[in-house]
Order: sequence, then C-alpha cells, then structure tokens
Amino acid sequence: MSDILIGGAKRARRAYSFDEIAIAPSRRTRDQSEVSTAWNIDAYRFDLPFIAAPMDSVVSPASAQVLAAQGTLPTLNAEGLWARYEDPTALLAEIASLDPAKVTPRMQEIYAAPVNADLVAQRIAEIKASGITLAVGMSPQATAELAPRAAAAGADLIVIRGTTVSAEHVSESDNPLNLKQYIYELDVPVIVGGCATYQAALHLMRTGAAGVLVGFGGGSSHTTADVLGVRVPMASAIADVAAARRDYLDESGGRYVHVIADGSTGRSGDIVKAFACGADAAMVGSVLARATDAPGGGTHWGAEAWHSDLPRGDRNVMKQSGTFAEILHGPSRTADGTMNIAGALRKAMSTTGYSDLKEFQRVEMVITA
Repeated sequence: MSDILIGGAKRARRAYSFDEIAIAPSRRTRDQSEVSTAWNIDAYRFDLPFIAAPMDSVVSPASAQVLAAQGTLPTLNAEGLWARYEDPTALLAEIASLDPAKVTPRMQEIYAAPVNADLVAQRIAEIKASGITLAVGMSPQATAELAPRAAAAGADLIVIRGTTVSAEHVSESDNPLNLKQYIYELDVPVIVGGCATYQAALHLMRTGAAGVLVGFGGGSSHTTADVLGVRVPMASAIADVAAARRDYLDESGGRYVHVIADGSTGRSGDIVKAFACGADAAMVGSVLARATDAPGGGTHWGAEAWHSDLPRGDRNVMKQSGTFAEILHGPSRTADGTMNIAGALRKAMSTTGYSDLKEFQRVEMVITA
C-alpha cells in the first residue's frame, strides 16, 4: 500500500475494500468436479472453509448440528444466551420482534444475566454427544475463566474473539490476559483475533495460535468505524496478515498459522475475494443469519450490539433466503450473492483454473476503484 500525505504531520497508507478489487480470469479453466473446497486446521478436516460465527442469531445447540452436517465448523458463543439461560428460545423470539427503538436497551437487559460456566460446560457436552466437531467462542476478558472449562467439557477448538485483540495488552489496573501462556496450557487449538495489520498478526502468531482472525468481528452488524473510528478495509487487511503468515512460516521453521477472514463477508463474492487475498477460511455470520432455520429468526446482532456501556451495533433485520443447506450449497433462487456460497467459491476457482484453496490464493487480482 502506498504512503500518502494526509497533511503536514500525518501520512497514511492506501488500503482496499472488497468492493474496490476483483478477481481476474486466467488463461486456464477447470471442471468444477475437480475443485476442492476442503479445509484442514490442526487435526480437523471440513468440507467447506467456513466457520459459523459465535453469534446467538446463528449458532444454537440445535443449529450447530445442522451446520456441522453441511460441512462447516459451528462456533458456540460461551457468553451468549445459551450460556445465561436454561431455555432462551422465548428471548430469541422477543429480540427478533422488538421495535427498533427498543432493541438496544432491551438487549442490554437480556444480556445482563450472568454467564453460568456450568451451563456452558453442559451445552458443550450436549452438542458433542452428537459426534460433531465444535468450536467455542469467547471474549478475551472471559478467556481465563471459560476457556479451561470449555476445553475440559469437550470443545475441539477455542475461539478468542474481540473487536481488536493484541498479544500485548497494557493495563495498570487489570491483570491482562497472557495469550501465550493460555494457548500453551490449553490442550486444544486456539483461534484468536481480530487484527488487521501485519505486525499485530505476527505477534498473535507468535503466541502459538492455530489461526488468526482478520477483521473486527461482527461484519455488517457492527458500526465500530462510526463509533470508534477504527477500520481497515478487509482486502488490504487480509493481504497484510497473509504476508505475516508467510514470514512467520520462515521464522518458526515451518509452522503454518491459518488466516481467517472475519468481517465484510455478507455476500458470496466478498467471501471469494477474501480467499483470493490470502485467507484460508472465512468466519461467516450475517449470510447464515438469513437462513429460515437460523435461531435469530431472520435477525442478526453481535456482542457489540448489547455492550452495557458503549453499544456499537444494532439488530439487523435480514431478508431470509433459504435454509442453511440452501445458503451453503444451493440451489440459489436469487442473484444477490446470499445463496449457494460454496457453489460460488467452486465456480470462481474453476473459472480461474485452480484446484484447491491454497492454489487459489495465487489468483491474479485487479483494482477496480
């Protein structure tokens, strides 16, 4: 990214969003039957490179099993409604039907109920009894308490997800989370983020994380840029973190850390571009929240939407387009990029002649803005 002078005392880099870039066709094409979208992380293999985001509108104990059957990795929110209430079904329905003017204060009330660590362990055990691979997501603030409990209950992966997560948190009043220590002590792989720069990603990789989330979490359902002024366009952010992955691979003597796009992936075209920029997988939330069998009932919200002091998002009402199976695998009945996202990825790979995701990261791209 080029260095640009904003004014006398400040320079900035030019960065690109998904809307400002495109994939260029190549001289070769490939039959779709010869294209693989399989993704492996640690000892786990998935048919699709998609992680269902740890959001109450997307993942419940019931939907986790459906999503896993479709080839994705579901992530249960260890601080969500299923960790606070024995049966939050009525509350999910209430959130979906709330008047827009009352959404934020009511969600703050609902999520004020304390997280029950025993209930978290119970949920994990119930889901794992079905035999699926399960990730459990939590904020950095809750990791010390919840991560060991989740791992002991049977979680296959731990996802530490926040607006911005660093390997070095400075605080004079709190005891900061030592990521390297916790990742070393846990017996399960850890995915951590978000981050958006080369240096921040490199520091997270050095903690021993199996994967790094790129973005600020929440995707289209958050307004962190409006409230905090914090934002890095995703295309440039993924490319920067992919460069850190390459350099860390050399630095560590061959340890590969997965780059996972987490944000601005509400359409299949954006998801495809994320892989082209260097992502190994994509954490998807809003696109799955559109499902008719999603627990949010066609509405979508992230943790930033019910923050007790500084809410930075809202409940989004989504246009429901089909079941989880149809959104992931089709058939599609719309041309807006919200259905058959796996088919779109395979089509893009076959159109450009690549057989697997790692090869597809080398595809030629153009700037369209």
